Amino acid sequence: MTAYALKKKLTPWLITIAAVIILAVELFPVFIIVSSSFKRDIDIISNGPFNMNFTTRSWFLVFIKNKEYMGYLWNSIQVGILSTLISVVVGSMASYGIARFKFTGRSTLAYSFLIFRMLPQISLVIAMYMMFQAIGARDTIWGLTLAHASFNIPYVIWMILPFFAQIDRSYEEAALVDGCSRFQTFLKVFLPLTAPGLVVASVFAFINSWNEFLYALILTSIRAKTAPIHVADYIAADGLKWGQLYVAAVVLLIPVFLFTLIMQKFLIRGIAAGGVKG
Repeated sequence: MTAYALKKKLTPWLITIAAVIILAVELFPVFIIVSSSFKRDIDIISNGPFNMNFTTRSWFLVFIKNKEYMGYLWNSIQVGILSTLISVVVGSMASYGIARFKFTGRSTLAYSFLIFRMLPQISLVIAMYMMFQAIGARDTIWGLTLAHASFNIPYVIWMILPFFAQIDRSYEEAALVDGCSRFQTFLKVFLPLTAPGLVVASVFAFINSWNEFLYALILTSIRAKTAPIHVADYIAADGLKWGQLYVAAVVLLIPVFLFTLIMQKFLIRGIAAGGVKG
């Protein structure tokens, strides 16, 4: 067997082994989180992640004895879905305008969104707190939704901008000749053609909102408090409640996992399209 043939035969195996190793490294923290949620605090601290003394006590404490966690989880779901919808609707219209219309300052406008996205949240949250306090939006679902949309919209604009830019103008011209207005062209032509990009933007916008901590910490207290903020409550004065902390972490993983799994086909298509043609 020649060296070339041997290399050709071994390459797929080496790639597979490397992929398995990378996957194992990536999933090991998830394994620790899930397995530790079924253990006592003393076993987590003293026996490490591989002991087999399982119990459901931590799950009982989180979901039966301390039922407020479900309310905070529902707040996170509401804010995540609403902010994603607002971000994708507004971001897609803005991307369409930037990609398809030529006007003075178009590049400056586009890059201003990118610069705004790069600003650290801590530099904006205090001013946002004062503004929300003045208009009665603090500690409300709709207030936190707008706050999350404020950092998701620039992200969505830049993520789907290549998808709008790559569409041939003949589609747009044909729709206008057939009597469609600009808005009808946007709805009936551009949105279906950019659907994979919209799905990718939706997934990442939802994850950004779901994982967000600082805005939720400063802009909420009780009524609109989200699940990531409540997780910090398990760091009590008498020490860390390790088991309950892991249970809350597992529950936070589930919606993101399900959302990404459902959108997997469109997500892969969107990433591939944006990476090859964008």
